[in-house]
Amino acid sequence: TAPGASRATRGPRRRARLSKWPTSWREFVAGRRRKGREVALKALYQAAVAVERDFGVLEETIRSEIDDPKARAQAREAVRGVLERLDEIDARLRAAATNWSPERMAAVDLAILRLAAWEILFSDDVPPKVAISEAVDLAGEYGTRDSGAFVNGVLDRILREQEGRAPRKDAE
Repeated sequence: TAPGASRATRGPRRRARLSKWPTSWREFVAGRRRKGREVALKALYQAAVAVERDFGVLEETIRSEIDDPKARAQAREAVRGVLERLDEIDARLRAAATNWSPERMAAVDLAILRLAAWEILFSDDVPPKVAISEAVDLAGEYGTRDSGAFVNGVLDRILREQEGRAPRKDAE
């Protein structure tokens, strides 16, 4: 190109990314974790809708959806963790979601809330704010228009109670 050519005539500096392959290790691991979380959500949705508590059936859902062994292990751990502590998680959701019992919540929202609540309360692998952010993203993708705000409010209250802080008044 000519020395005096403008940016528009010289073309872009960097080549456009041609594939969906991650550009860094962090992106790769985040993608794996996201896939594990999405499949765990599907299994927990199945458990909520069909009242399916047989881990063998849910394991088949996980196995059929994920090829990556580490993502599969993450999904398996999350689903098993939620099912093992389901009563405790639902009690926390019931307390945090003013005027909403788990039985009244949309099944997708309930599955997302159960997964994220388990990550916040019982998993050391995910920082709580990341768990909330991922849950809000999943709610935006799989839930209704209002799901993200609902999920964010409930999980924020659970996190504040977990940290020993009083929930904000405007969160009610």
